[in-house]
Amino acid sequence: MLIQSRDNALMKDLRRLSQDSTAYRRQGRVWLEGDHLCGAALARSMKPQIAVFAQSFWPFASAELKQAADRNVLIADVLWRDISALESPAQMGFVMNLPDAAVLDPHAPTVVLDRLQDAGNVGSVLRSASAFGFTQIAAIKGTAALWSAKVLRAGMGAHFALRLVEGLCDEDIAELRVPLLATSSHQGDFLHRSRLPWPCAWLMGHEGQGVSDALQQRAFAHIRIAQPGGEESLNVAAAAAICLHASGAARG
Repeated sequence: MLIQSRDNALMKDLRRLSQDSTAYRRQGRVWLEGDHLCGAALARSMKPQIAVFAQSFWPFASAELKQAADRNVLIADVLWRDISALESPAQMGFVMNLPDAAVLDPHAPTVVLDRLQDAGNVGSVLRSASAFGFTQIAAIKGTAALWSAKVLRAGMGAHFALRLVEGLCDEDIAELRVPLLATSSHQGDFLHRSRLPWPCAWLMGHEGQGVSDALQQRAFAHIRIAQPGGEESLNVAAAAAICLHASGAARG
């Protein structure tokens, strides 16, 4: 099937999925752009609903990509930028059904995202979580939509290795039965001196406001990162990478 009109129904759906961060909730499916992200999904045995290719790219696409979905769709090159958010369009993508909503696993090593609003930060934290042995993300309401196209791109495949639970409130975090570690810029033990429990749940707070008072009060411990260079604070994605790596290394 070759699409040559911007008014095609699938084109309209793809534009919404790529440009509207919450469209996946209404459509029940997500848009993965680029062979790297699509390959990461296939490596986790995810099955795409539709594989979409720029018309000129189709002859060069690998057999794995061409055979991944039950339905292949070609889009005229002139239309591809309508659905691509990349400066250098990747020329292919998958439409996948949104995974079934997950519920919190009380005992899983977890990263709690407390109203993180930047999609790049959220995707980066997901990558660190997956890399360092955390298996669950618990997103408080106000956090960037986990399955939006921007977070998916920043996550670079980490989504498919994690249990993702979003739309939570502070009270839901009480269901976790692992120690909660709250990041802080001004109180608590220094990370490099701390005995970190495993499994645990790290609380990563809003870019400007940090972890909410309600969650701070539930914390088993408050942890800060030594900054001998004297900066006031670290970007939340950088702080998460440091803390999650420390937890992973402390497992022995």
